Amino acid sequence: MKTKPKIGLPAYGQYLLSCQGNYTQTHFANHVEGLSHDRVNRYLAGATVTPRTLWEQSKRDIIPSAQGWIVFDDTVLDKRHSHVIDGVRSQWSGNEHAIIRGIGVVTCLYVNPETEQFWAIDWRVFDPERDGKTKLDHVRDMLTNIHHHKHLPYRGVLMDTWYGARDLMLFIESLGKVYYCPLRENRLVDDSGGIRPYQAVSTLAWTEEEAASGKTVKIRGFPKDHKVKLFRVVVSSRRTDSVATNDTACSSAEAAHTLCRLRWKIEQLHREVKQLTGIERCQCRKNRSQRNHIAVAFLVWARLKSLAYKTAQTVYQIKQNLLRSYLVRELSLPSVSFLPA
Repeated sequence: MKTKPKIGLPAYGQYLLSCQGNYTQTHFANHVEGLSHDRVNRYLAGATVTPRTLWEQSKRDIIPSAQGWIVFDDTVLDKRHSHVIDGVRSQWSGNEHAIIRGIGVVTCLYVNPETEQFWAIDWRVFDPERDGKTKLDHVRDMLTNIHHHKHLPYRGVLMDTWYGARDLMLFIESLGKVYYCPLRENRLVDDSGGIRPYQAVSTLAWTEEEAASGKTVKIRGFPKDHKVKLFRVVVSSRRTDSVATNDTACSSAEAAHTLCRLRWKIEQLHREVKQLTGIERCQCRKNRSQRNHIAVAFLVWARLKSLAYKTAQTVYQIKQNLLRSYLVRELSLPSVSFLPA
């Protein structure tokens, strides 16, 4: 009597790593003798793969640096065609520049600026209806976890405009860290030392010297006499960010720009994990199944990234090379011949 194939984290992870397009449970079951769709479904519904599992895998590969940076941002897993999946909600997608139905995920990277390598170390599902937490709450939780449990050396935090809230910025300062964060154009600041009223960031006048070395401002709502440095950072020909930082020793807009460029590593993560792991493709209805699938997808990305760094390849090359042996074999001894016998 044949034994049924085991289904667990190693098997499901191997499937997501090896698969080249169709990441459904049915497709998995169809390629493993004795495995049924129902068994895959039961595994995803009953397992508990947490963000801690990602940290346990990533920490073996991290090259720490005292000048390291923690980067936060969120992404939306596209589920616009799904109407029965738990946790799917309408939310803004920066990638689509529109509101879509999906599962929001807040991610956390550790970046070594000396090597420009980066590692995913934490993530959270944004599901306020279930846990009552905002994206800012998740970031604060992850920062607290880094500070008290992960013990990674890092200089500060890089984050997007969405996270430029007073309480979070002050919390980062309370940890003894610096932050660099773009401010919304309508954020009110004072660069006159109280002589003039607060004005929107977008209406500030900049001298040539200030454009090069930044200016000191007070953000409305912050404690009295609490000042930050503000820089104009050119992102593209059509976009210039006003970046605030409590790193008041920084006196170069070019240096601020160099640091802010590191934040785009998280966009690279989001693109790679979506294109190579099937993180958006799970069709399970249960919230727990979706979370487990997301967790395994991050583990697959971490494994691909580890191999890419060790072999001086890209994650795309690693994934595509999985088909190389198949193609070599088929060209040499085709299972289906082009020419009739």
